Amino acid sequence: MPKNEEIIEEKSGEKSEAQGEATEETLPKEEETVETLSARLEEESQKAKEYLDQWKRSAAEFSNYRKRNEKERGELIKFTNALLITRLLPVLDDLERAFQTLPDNMRYFTWIDGIALVQQKLEAILEQEGLKTIEAQGNPFDPALHQSIMHEETTEFDDGVIMEELQKGYLLNERVIRPALVKVAKKVTNGEEDQTE
Repeated sequence: MPKNEEIIEEKSGEKSEAQGEATEETLPKEEETVETLSARLEEESQKAKEYLDQWKRSAAEFSNYRKRNEKERGELIKFTNALLITRLLPVLDDLERAFQTLPDNMRYFTWIDGIALVQQKLEAILEQEGLKTIEAQGNPFDPALHQSIMHEETTEFDDGVIMEELQKGYLLNERVIRPALVKVAKKVTNGEEDQTE
């Protein structure tokens, strides 16, 4: 039996030597794999950062798109009636002209009062939709709000002041849909001022 023990010892000695050699051989491989795994991990984390950046940009772009779309929808809703309102403005002008030229002896008829009430209702409805008149007479000329169709030299008004409003202008939700047609004062030159005196 001693031979069996010796054989077992020899085999176990061989195993321990083989194990020692195996650990020495696998060490460089493990270092190699750690390095490659570290490189791959770094590469994957770089990709993850890029994907995160792309996702953040896409989310921001989508958020901006959604805000822009909501704003455009709001603007569209505000101005959907603009075409109809601009077509009704000449009717308001005609009603005003009719009342300005109405003879005094007809002002007290009840049907005239009825037409005046219709005009007031129409104006009230248009105001509810966001329509406002542009103030012109006595104000300085503003090319964004007024359209000058006449200039008149005068000493009664300062230079560039609106003397007369020839047609009303209107704003719809703070946007000009029709500028006011106006006559603008022009300063009298010295030569013409002497002649008038």
